[in-house]
Amino acid sequence: MPLASSDADASQSACICAPMALRPSISSALGVTTFMPFSANVAVLLSVSAGFLVLICVLVTVQVLLNLVTKLFGTSVALTIPSYAEFAGFFLAAASFLALAYTLTRGGHIRVTLVVQFLPARLQTALEIFALGLCSLTAAYGTWFMGKLAYDSYRFGDMSPGIIAVPMWVPQLSLVVGMAILALALADLMVQTIGAKKVVLPAGGQIDMGD
Repeated sequence: MPLASSDADASQSACICAPMALRPSISSALGVTTFMPFSANVAVLLSVSAGFLVLICVLVTVQVLLNLVTKLFGTSVALTIPSYAEFAGFFLAAASFLALAYTLTRGGHIRVTLVVQFLPARLQTALEIFALGLCSLTAAYGTWFMGKLAYDSYRFGDMSPGIIAVPMWVPQLSLVVGMAILALALADLMVQTIGAKKVVLPAGGQIDMGD
């Protein structure tokens, strides 16, 4: 008995310590062997998104301090960070789009459930699958459109109009990445919902991975 208990503890510890990417996803209920759902591995994007927000705070803070120095000491030339407004806008766009997939997995997007909540569970699941499929197609189209826009900006050499000219395809690339990951997260969530045969992402909650 002690030996069996020790083996069981060792097995449980190995399972807990195993990398998240190696655990089977709920999509295996469809008969397809996959890895941990894509949507469960997008937390790293939150750190990247937060990093851009920190950059915005630093940029604005430094500019405010420079404005204060200009007013207090009456410098002949206004102290300013070249193109700081443009850079803040680029960082904000990147932070917003890179956080879309993570927000989805946490139920943070607006969901109107006024009518759906009164429907039978099976019909709720069907509508959820339809909505996720439609959203994934829309996100995929948005990815294609943004990718085309970024490619056109690269091909024609479009530059930002600020003091520091930045190739427009560089900030646009973050939008493409954010939309592409959102499309994949939506498709992955749809597969999970089909496999679980229930709504796995309640409004305002995290993904229900089941027992």
